[in-house]
Amino acid sequence: MERTQTIKYEECRLEELSPSDRALMDEAIAATGSAYAPYSNFKVGAAVRLDNGTIVRGSNQENVAYPSGLCAERTALFAASAQHSGHAVEALAIVARNPQEALVGAMPCGACRQVMAEQEGKQGKRMRVICYVSADKILIFEGIESLLPFVFTM
Repeated sequence: MERTQTIKYEECRLEELSPSDRALMDEAIAATGSAYAPYSNFKVGAAVRLDNGTIVRGSNQENVAYPSGLCAERTALFAASAQHSGHAVEALAIVARNPQEALVGAMPCGACRQVMAEQEGKQGKRMRVICYVSADKILIFEGIESLLPFVFTM
């Protein structure tokens, strides 16, 4: 039996983001400044907005003993969970800078997608995932299922 999976997302330009989503993306852009990426020179920033309005930043942290570093998305989500337990994640914005410091697209890796899925399960509600592709292309996902359609569960 063959089945089809549909990926649902919204596409817009950077300047078309709502004021709250643009502010979150600006926080993710600022978070690239704290990235520790001496090996890849690919600096990723993430920002989480909680249901109480708190913004928590995260950036990728590399380590010479690869793969013991951590992605920006997980850094932000884990920091939010540790510092603000009991508050749901409403939205997560992700962006990167290339070695020339230009803003470039960044989609979450599989491990980050799994952490997002568990966060949604833990909080019992979807999170908005806002991914910078270019100034002309921002992808917005309402919940993790379009980014990770066959989530691992136990």
